[in-house]
Amino acid sequence: MRDLLQHPFRHPLRRIVQRVDAATPPGRDRAVDALRALAICGVVLGHWLVTALVADSGTVRTTSPLRHLPQLTPISWLLQALAVFFLVGGQVAARSHASARARGTRYGRWLGARMGRLFRPVAVVLVVWSVAVVAMLAAGAGLESVRALVKLVLSPMWFLLVFAALTAATPLAARLHPVWPLATVALVDLARFWWGGPAWLGWINVAAGWLVPYCLGAAWARGSLRGRATGWGLLLGGGAATSALVAGAGYPAAMVGVPGAAVSNLDPPTLAVVIFGLAQCGAALLLTGPLRRVLQRPAAWAPVALVNLSAMTIFLWHQSAMIVVTAIGMLAGTPLPGLHTVPDGSGWVLARLAWLPAFALALLVCWAAFRTHEQRRPGCVEHERRPARTLEVWRV
Repeated sequence: MRDLLQHPFRHPLRRIVQRVDAATPPGRDRAVDALRALAICGVVLGHWLVTALVADSGTVRTTSPLRHLPQLTPISWLLQALAVFFLVGGQVAARSHASARARGTRYGRWLGARMGRLFRPVAVVLVVWSVAVVAMLAAGAGLESVRALVKLVLSPMWFLLVFAALTAATPLAARLHPVWPLATVALVDLARFWWGGPAWLGWINVAAGWLVPYCLGAAWARGSLRGRATGWGLLLGGGAATSALVAGAGYPAAMVGVPGAAVSNLDPPTLAVVIFGLAQCGAALLLTGPLRRVLQRPAAWAPVALVNLSAMTIFLWHQSAMIVVTAIGMLAGTPLPGLHTVPDGSGWVLARLAWLPAFALALLVCWAAFRTHEQRRPGCVEHERRPARTLEVWRV
């Protein structure tokens, strides 16, 4: 009793942890879920650190500290984890499709189940932000400011369109060697940057570039990436090749888009960011063994499971959370450092780090309000039903 009075939250948290662990299917690869959780947290933290909303004479515009502080470029190497998303997505989709075929589930029903969880939360974001846009314009907000905010919220959704297209192509990707889309990316870049080809060719790489880690994930699902040698080869080879492309071929060092830059590694993807993604995939493969051992502990597994259950909600609402905090900060009547000021010095960086807990709290509110739209509905494919069952246990 004395222990309960001194630590009133310990026992409820322990029960939650135990229930999440007990509800997890024995054959679930927890390391794969951990990689997805790390990737989503990297994307959220990366956007919060490299995106700045500047209030200037009543107008809000977006900029990036990478434009003013190029020494922060290594942040993009650590937090731009899209390749890991596609690696995990390819692995999970290939396994799910193979399992569905073994059970006799038709392709259309399998695809519909996966698309449902992907796009139901998107519809909620679009509805909420449509209402918000009307309210802001009615309140007298400038069109340029509203456009900047809407672009900030909607721009990450390109990822979902590409991911949906690759998911639909899973039966093909499961048989395609990653070297073929990689060769396509290299050929497109040669045509764009060296042979004087049109700039629109780069958009071929939106599909081809992310098909590389997706196919790698499919190969992982069928057991073709066993052994640490594969992970080390991808990590070291991809890292060396990326360094050569940046140092010798003129590719930007930043692995994200930088406003005002002549060339973006991400918009559309270049050979540099795709090769760098291979290095990230190698690191991810090397981490799977240690992660599996660590995540056998229920206390380590529970937060990973909960992040995965709400991965789409976190992804779709993290920019909105930052915008809400920025808008509330404007009530102070003066620009607040790290929130409304130009990111042109170390002071801004320190101030932005101090604002991260506020962003996280706002995201927690968004999660509480909108997470239910990500849950599965009855009658879905088995692989998609299991996470929802874990969530129901956690909610008890």
